[in-house]
Amino acid sequence: MSQSDSKKRFFENLSGAGKAIAVLTSGGDAQGMNAAVRAVVRMGLYVGAKVYFIHEGYQGMVDGGDNIREATWESVSSMLQVGGTVIGSARCKDFRSHEGRLKAAHNLVQHGITNLCVIGGDGSLTGANLFREEWSGLLTELVEQGLIEADAVQKYSALHIVGMVGSIDNDFCGTDMTIGTDSALHRIIEVVDAIMTTAQSHQRTFVLEVMGRHCGYLALVSALACGADWVLIPEMPPEDGWEEKMCEKLSANRAGMKRLNIIIVAEGAIDRNNKPITTDYVKNLVVKNLGFDTRVTILGHVQRGGTPSAFDRILASRMGVEAILALLETTANTPACVVSLCGNQSVRVPLMECVQTTQEVQKAMDQKRFEEAVKLRGRSFENNLRTYKLLAHRKPESELPV
Repeated sequence: MSQSDSKKRFFENLSGAGKAIAVLTSGGDAQGMNAAVRAVVRMGLYVGAKVYFIHEGYQGMVDGGDNIREATWESVSSMLQVGGTVIGSARCKDFRSHEGRLKAAHNLVQHGITNLCVIGGDGSLTGANLFREEWSGLLTELVEQGLIEADAVQKYSALHIVGMVGSIDNDFCGTDMTIGTDSALHRIIEVVDAIMTTAQSHQRTFVLEVMGRHCGYLALVSALACGADWVLIPEMPPEDGWEEKMCEKLSANRAGMKRLNIIIVAEGAIDRNNKPITTDYVKNLVVKNLGFDTRVTILGHVQRGGTPSAFDRILASRMGVEAILALLETTANTPACVVSLCGNQSVRVPLMECVQTTQEVQKAMDQKRFEEAVKLRGRSFENNLRTYKLLAHRKPESELPV
């Protein structure tokens, strides 16, 4: 039997009959989240399950009522190309408390929901895993309070969780790309390309701040894609004395008849002593040392906005399908998983292992183990950093092999 035949039979044998699946988006919005929601809804309905939207993220789960609504095939039409998240997202303090999670469990049981698909960042996914671990205890409490029948504990005994990472920063270890990153890069590149024409006209230096409080992926890859003169990221701070080196490079570029300079700074950029490097500091440095006409542009929420790229639409669609398959195959003992991109394949990886590695990156940066932080970010990040260094900085002739 060919691989496609076995896959077809596998799909046909899957049944979601009698299951109720809920989907929510949480944390910061990212382009492509709607494509993921659409894929979860349609794949869930395809296998015969009931699917529910949870509006306004975890806040909607805690508040219940109209925030939890049944989805239909048509209710996700024409949302594939829309940016942000149509079902809403919110920061939720209530869900961090035991009382809030108890309310959320009550609201899910009232709809018979025991399968949850969470699209968000690592904080949202960690919260989902804690909820899953507490689930049976929460149901016991609800019985003791007389809010649900005793047989509900057995009937809804386990909560199954599958995560998808929606984050423009690509800051989650365990996946090559997170939903929204590619679209954010498109936005940054459009802005840099537009700025380059005005910078060239007036012989200006532009210092651009891009998002990434803890992760330099957007800064690094946009610098590589735009041919920026200098980039500052938290994972690999510049060597001490970088200020002089940067000014030397900018000055040499001008002497070589280049009419503009572009410096890209990640929001969380730091020096070797973990002190922030701000766009204003960089601007003042260039003005003081070189006297160049220098402007600062902070891209801000423009990076989150607009329509998702083709890559993000397809990535989110494929991940949504895989998330439903994972929910249907999970058992009470299966650890919560996150759907990731590895190479060009959607794969499932243990959620908490990925969260732990992601947290290790921050620890490595805090302890000034910068080489390790870059390695922990993964092969793609390492390769991009190496490529940028090779293409942005020419070796002096004295260092070239004879």
